[in-house]
Parts: sequence; C-alpha cells; structure tokens
Amino acid sequence: MWAVIANASASDGALHVPSPDWRDQVIYFVLVDRFDDGDPANNDQGAGEYDPSDPSRYSGGDLAGVTRRIDYIKGLGATAVWITPPVAGQWLNPGASYGGYHGYWASDFSAVDPHYGTLDDYRALSRVLHGQGMYLVQDVVVNHAGDWLDCTGDADPARDCRLRTDPQGRRAPLQPPFDRNDPANPDERAAGIYHWTPEITDFTDRRQELDFALAGLDDLDTRNPAVRDALRASYGHWVREVGVDAFRVDTAFHVPAAFFADFLHSADADAPGIARVAAASGRDDFLAFGEGFGSDAPFDDTQARKLDAYMRTPGGLPSMINFPLYGSLGDVFARGAPTAQLRHRIESMLALHADPQRMPSFIDNHDVDRFLAGGDVPALKQALLAMLTLPGIPVIYYGTEQGFAERRASMFAGGVGSGGRGHFDTATPLYRYLQSAIALRRDHPLFSRGVPTVLADNPAAAGAIAWRTDHDGESALVVLNSAGHAALLDRVDVAAPAGTRLRGLFGIDGTPPDLVVGADGRLTLALPPRSGMVWRIEPPATGVATPTTPPPAAPTIDPIQRHGGTAQPTVTGDLYLTGTARPGHAFQLVVDGNLEAATDVQADSDGRWRATVRTDGMTDPVLAHRVVAWDPDSGTAGDARGFRVALDWTLRADHADPRGDDTGPTGRYVYPLDPGWRGLHPADIERVRVWTAGGALRFELTVRGISKGWNPANGFDRAAFTAYLQLPGRDDGTRTMPQQHANLPDGMQWHRRLRAHGWSNVLTTPRGASDTDEGTLVTPGATIAVDHAARTITFTLPATALGQPESLEGARLHVTTWDYDGGYRPLAAEAGPMTFGGGEQDGARVMDEVTVSLGRAE
Repeated sequence: MWAVIANASASDGALHVPSPDWRDQVIYFVLVDRFDDGDPANNDQGAGEYDPSDPSRYSGGDLAGVTRRIDYIKGLGATAVWITPPVAGQWLNPGASYGGYHGYWASDFSAVDPHYGTLDDYRALSRVLHGQGMYLVQDVVVNHAGDWLDCTGDADPARDCRLRTDPQGRRAPLQPPFDRNDPANPDERAAGIYHWTPEITDFTDRRQELDFALAGLDDLDTRNPAVRDALRASYGHWVREVGVDAFRVDTAFHVPAAFFADFLHSADADAPGIARVAAASGRDDFLAFGEGFGSDAPFDDTQARKLDAYMRTPGGLPSMINFPLYGSLGDVFARGAPTAQLRHRIESMLALHADPQRMPSFIDNHDVDRFLAGGDVPALKQALLAMLTLPGIPVIYYGTEQGFAERRASMFAGGVGSGGRGHFDTATPLYRYLQSAIALRRDHPLFSRGVPTVLADNPAAAGAIAWRTDHDGESALVVLNSAGHAALLDRVDVAAPAGTRLRGLFGIDGTPPDLVVGADGRLTLALPPRSGMVWRIEPPATGVATPTTPPPAAPTIDPIQRHGGTAQPTVTGDLYLTGTARPGHAFQLVVDGNLEAATDVQADSDGRWRATVRTDGMTDPVLAHRVVAWDPDSGTAGDARGFRVALDWTLRADHADPRGDDTGPTGRYVYPLDPGWRGLHPADIERVRVWTAGGALRFELTVRGISKGWNPANGFDRAAFTAYLQLPGRDDGTRTMPQQHANLPDGMQWHRRLRAHGWSNVLTTPRGASDTDEGTLVTPGATIAVDHAARTITFTLPATALGQPESLEGARLHVTTWDYDGGYRPLAAEAGPMTFGGGEQDGARVMDEVTVSLGRAE
C-alpha cells in the first residue's frame, strides 16, 4: 500500500496540493509536441518518427518546454495547464502512415514517452505549476491503445484480424496486460483484453460506438476486470508520483458510462479508484471531465442529453466538455447564424445540466478546425468573451492568443507550421485582449459561479444577444452584436427599476460608457459592428431622482398584409409596410435589427407613411422576422411587427453529370485507401440543380454516395464541396482557386467562394485571395440540408451574403469536390489511408467538377 501524503501549500512548489474550486479556473491546453522544445536531445529517437517539416511526425516539443513557458501561460491569466497524454506511445502507425506525436496511441500507460522527457521532467512541471498557484491536468485515454490490429470483421477475430509490425519492430503495446493482443493465440484471445473489431462506420450504432475501433485504434474491453485494474493502476501512478490535479478523459462516449464509477471510486487495495488516490494526497475534489465529441444541430439537444447522461450516472464522471456550446458559439460568431441559436444553447445547458459551471468550454482544440480557419479576429474576440462570461471552465487552446489558424502548428521556431519563428509574444493584440477578458472573469466571480438569463436575441439573423448574470447579490449585463453591421437592440427589459445605473466594466473596443435605465425600465441601444460590452448592474443611488419622463411616441406600423394565418403573416415577395407618425416626421424601419440596411421613411402631412423592404435576404420560411420603427434622434423604438418569408424560388439550371468521372483532371486520380471513400464515391457529382429568388441562391448536388461515418456536424463527411460563384456583369473577381492548386476554367472569375465539409462552412470574397489564402470572410455562411436517402446536399445563400445583387440571371457556378481535414487532403502518386492518389504532389485538388450557367427561368 502507498502512504498517505500530507497536504502542502501551493506556494511550496510541492507535488501535492489541495484541490481548487474548479469553477474559478481558466485552463490553458497544450499539445506537448507542438508547444516548446526545452530539450533538443530527446527529439529524435531513431525510428524515423522525427521530422519537424512534416505535420504527421514529431516536431520536438516536450515537458521541459512546457515548464519553461509557465510564466507566459500565467501571464495570460490561466490558472491550470492541460497537457496531451505524456505516456509512452506508438511512434509511427504503419496502417495510417502517421506519427503518434499527439500522445493518444499508448504503448505503456504508466511510463513517460522519451520524446517528452523523463519522470523527473514531469515532476518538475508539476512543482513549478504548484509553486505558481496553478494546477496540472493530464489527458488520459481509457478506450484504446495504439494501432497494431487490422480487423476487417468481428465474427471470427482469429480469421478477421491480423497484427501489424511498426517501425520499432513491435506488434503489441509494451505494458501488460495490453501486450496480449493476438487473437490467433488462444490464451490471449481468452484473456479478452481487446474487442478485436473493425473500425466504426456508424456512430449512431451504440454497439459500434462502444466496442468497435475508433479511427482504427485497438479497442480495449473496459468491461474486463483486468483492463480496469491496469488502467486504475496506471493512472493512479500519475496522481501519486507526479501530483496531477485533474484528468481530461479522451473519447468518453466510446466507454460505457458505468465504467467510470469503478475507474474513479474502486476500493481495490492494490489499484484503488483515482478519486481515492487523489483524496489520499489531499485532493478532495479531483476533477475528471470527459470528452463526448459531438455538436448538436441548432435547437437540438441530442448530444447535450448524451453528455448529461454520463454526468448523471451514479459515481460516474462529474463533468463533461461542453461540445454543444462550442458548436453554437462557432455557428453564431464565426458563421453568422441567428443569435437565437446561442440563446437556446444557454437555456438548454442550464435546464439540462446540474452543474454547468464545472463543464469545460472551448473555442479551439486539437481535434477541430481552428476558429480562425473559418472565422475572423473580431468574431474570435466575441466568442471568447461569450465563453468567459458564461458558465463553464474556460479552456484556451495554445496559439489562440497568437491568432493561429492551423490546428496543430508549433509555437516554437523549430517546429512544424511555425514559420520559422517563435510565437510567445505577450505584446500581440490577441494576447493582450485575452489577458484582459480573462481578468474580467477572474475579478468578478459572478461570471464563473452565476446563472445567466437571456434577455434578448435575434431569431432570424446575426445581431444582438444580451444576457443578465446574477450571483450572490451581484449582477452584470453582457451584450454582443455578432453582425458585421450596426445592430439595434430595442426595448430590452433588464429586470431593473428605472434609474438603475449600468457601470461599464469591459468592452472589446474599450470600456463602454455608463448607462441609466429609463423610465419604462427598458434599454434601447445602437450597437457597433462586432461589439461586445459588459456592465455591472448597480441599484439607483439613494436620494438621486430616477427618470420619470416617458420617451416620445414612436411611429407605428400597420398590421402586415398576409397570405393566410394570423399570428405570423407570411410574405412571398418584397414586404410592403404602411403606418402612422407625426406629420413630416423622419425615422427608420429596421428589419431584424440591421441598422446598416435600415429604410429611411418620412410621414406625409397627414401623418401617413409607406415603404418597401427587400426580402431576398430571408431564405428560411421557418424563421420569424421582425420590423421596428426606430427614431435615432430620440433613441426610441416602437412596437415590433413579426412576419415570415416564403420566397418564390425559380429553377435556373438542371445539369446532369456523368457517373464515374470522379477521377480528377487527368482521369487517373483515385480515392484514399480507407474503404469509406472507395465504397461510396462521395466526391462523384451526378446532378446539379440551381434556383434563385431575386438575389438569393440555392443549389442542390446529387452525389453518388453520402458518408456520415465520422459523425459530422453538417451531415456528410469524406467529401468537401467548394463552389465558386461568378456574379453577372462583374469582372473584378479572380480565377485562382485557393489551396486547390488550380484556376477556374474558361476564363471564369469568382466573387463568392463557399467551402463546406463535415465540420466547416466558409464563405469568402476574392479580396486578399491567393493560391494559399481563401480570401475575406463574409457571413452568413450557407444553410446546409442533407437528404441521405435522395443522396442530395443543398446549399442556400441569401442575397445579403452575396452582396445584395438585384438578380442572378447570367451568373455562373463552378462546383468542385475533394476532401478537407484542416486543409485539402494531400495528393500523391500512390494513395494512402488518408491521401488521394494518382497525381503529383502539387496537382489540382479536384476530384469532380461541374460548371453551370444561370440563364432565364426554366
């Protein structure tokens, strides 16, 4: 038995310190190999695994590098460091031709990988963190080891599975009992350490999710007592010997929820549960938070409920990473989705989860595209501010504060993707912004412990969202405008009496001015583009008169003419409005809060007015829109009128494309070796249909097969569609097809480019576009609808996203297919598991392509 270790003060730089209140922490997440190289002597272990010019190989980052950058991390305001698994791993995977630099392919769960240093190096990191009053979070894997097994089925593992030899000459992990992986050996088969199953192809099949191989990795049978004992012993070792303060549990959804009660709380004397080990070292609140990879569609809670089930399993994981919140933050701030989607996510997480304040939240991580791969810096600042003022433990992925757009680029000069320079600059604008935003959270515990109430949102478009957060007698108001234009937040009830002072605390563009709640108890604000502001809500000062003068009367809008229905009239074309106002009074009509597109109106001498509003920017017939009369001189707004829009779409093109021409421009391209491509041909376009409604565009692609094997957020994977739109009557575009090593055919130029794959939806203009740069981001992105049965994927773009053209007659659309994973997948002479074959390395990234012209109505 191991001895109980006495508590120590964090200031002593001890291995063991008491647990913090995790609600108040801010975690900085480090991918060790890509962060900093503190000891170059451990970089190359001689197995061909080290190549800092190759993103699939080790770059040289290590534990000593993390240790020497603690001041940089602490200076940002982070209070804990989460590192990727430091355990001894499989260095090269012969099945994937990829390196295990990331740490998730274990060979020995109880040893430090020599690329990262030694056990003493790991202890040194722990001591430095604890000496700074900070905490250490270790990433752990309980679902799988590395990849030595190749299984084509699971009916007879001895027949269906074979062992692969890695470049080190190994056919199994080093650590018992995980070294017993040969299904052809009767004794090892009887031991049942592994499931010996093929790769997951359907993430909706719970048996596959739990028992099949994730990304081909050798799946452990976590129901087996021998596996459980070995995992507890291995991970308890890190708590005892290094002083780890918390675990992030990788791929938790792929392990039964009941497993974690044993993992954390087993009373086994030789291998006690992790929480028991932690308690014996003075940690009475050892946090274990699981990864459940999966974002929900707008207004859906399927994944959120699945997360919650893991947290509510008796004795199970106390926390899960809030993936659904991540999805909503990206949709709203990067892709211009209606802010009502974020309202739903906030209200949903408060209703579903017992303790959302202890669920880690994030904007970027190592498994998803960086925010800046599909969003811009103003949007990133907003998403970070939202995360830092909402419940949850904020996680900052390394490099976010330096404006990284590449998922796993290196911070140190010698690593892959670094551009040959270090990135530990504490004077960069993003570092300083994040520093101040984190300070806001840490200085005001109501953001880490309070409960938000959403006061306003935009149900139809990007724009305003506001919430009030309350905790222990303190209150704050958070207001953001996600749109790239000024937005109206009209008549929001802040749940405070007239005369209440709002004291400016924080603003993305500077501290906002103080405000006073008006006589009607409401606020109306004109919000700058991409703004974010925070106010402390203070009661009216004693003896100070509160405003009693009512606001001047605002113009009124007559009931909207409708085609059926009563509550929400539906219009099919332009919106015609009438109403009353003071004779000669000039004001504006604001639709969906968009001040930039406001319509100027003036009442006649009889106090009557009329106006026409375009609706081809409103493409979703389900969304509720609102129009309000706004007087910018007096700052008053009238009562809003609601309506919906059902555009009259006209078919402009219907083009059939031959089946089987998904072979690239040379006719010799082939798909990657993974059967998910070759079995479905997801990049083979068979038909393109295009509709327009005014300046709005909708196009439908029928493809040979649609894959969803990787549980994609957009409903399809193993294919990326890049569409180039040439607007009529313009010659100011470009022919360059960014990152695809190609140019548009037949002299065509593009003015809008849409790139979408399973997890991205990016719309750009040609400003700044080049062979390597995708151009300038515009929002909103496309609305994507997938019909798996019909094999169709439909993209809809409102006129507002296309620059408000009056018509698209004469436009041209060029659609290409390939696949995307942090960049267009590579091309080589020979196909690999994740590499297209049959071409030169710098050949065009185009598997199939179709060009259609938008003529008159068909």
